[in-house]
Amino acid sequence: MSTNFLKSVRPLKAAMYLGCTLVSAECALPLMVHSHGSGGGEPLEVGEFRAAPLLTFEAHAGLENNIEADPAHYGFDTLLGVVMDWGLENDGLISLELAAGSVLVQGEAHHFYGEIHEEEEEEEEHEYGTDFKRTDYRAFFKVKYAPNDRLSFFLDTQPYWVTRNQGEEKKGTKNELGAKTIYALGDGDVDFALGDKFSDLIDGTYLSLDHRRGWGQDGHSKGQYTDSRIGVGFNFDLVSVRVEGGPRFYSPGFNSNLSHRTDYAGELEVSRPIDEKSELFFHWQPTFTYKDGSSWKEGWQHHLGAGVTFRF
Repeated sequence: MSTNFLKSVRPLKAAMYLGCTLVSAECALPLMVHSHGSGGGEPLEVGEFRAAPLLTFEAHAGLENNIEADPAHYGFDTLLGVVMDWGLENDGLISLELAAGSVLVQGEAHHFYGEIHEEEEEEEEHEYGTDFKRTDYRAFFKVKYAPNDRLSFFLDTQPYWVTRNQGEEKKGTKNELGAKTIYALGDGDVDFALGDKFSDLIDGTYLSLDHRRGWGQDGHSKGQYTDSRIGVGFNFDLVSVRVEGGPRFYSPGFNSNLSHRTDYAGELEVSRPIDEKSELFFHWQPTFTYKDGSSWKEGWQHHLGAGVTFRF
């Protein structure tokens, strides 16, 4: 993709281009209706309880092609956790998900969207560059409330502990909080292997609103954003697919020299069970953004990840 092409993209064209990109990926990769690591299983009766210990291994990469020098981070997560579900009336659910573990890091550590690291110590930059490695630790806690099988509310927190000063990374704990609502327009039961047609995708269509905010090790805000998306999920036999996209309304954090802007973000997820106790997954999160300040250029950012989850 050429730089001249990106400069010619306006908001409507960017949304259309993102949509076409996701549709193309959807046609090439059959994906999942639920996020990897969910408890799974049959619907629960009222008052019924289910607990599923989980072990997840995930390799992931973040590519910030719109920032000078194209910074990138690579990591390998090993997370041990548990999902606990309680059944409610009307096929509703209350769910708690907890996980924690290590992250083997190469390059920059994972950071909140929109954050730019400024060079402060040239010696550290030459010493570590983008090849430094260390082990960090992260945790995840999520609460889900679904009053019925169409509407769901989520709250989550994702603390991340940087274990030592290295390059532009400073030792300490950063955190991210999120609140999300999903409304399904249909029953979510779409399987092309069973004879469903393209027109049946309305049953797998949903709307979502996701607000997220991040803080750095110094306690200062790293900004916040709200994603408003439309998505669709479907199956092809054992392969589950979910694809979504929409505008991202971004507000800058403390002393960031950035401005309020509208970006465009989406996500593609694919999963397939290996057996009753394990599942392979892949996800891709592209984001298109416009020029904002001296260091933030117009262009794309990508986050990709793949791994396996074991349920016990």
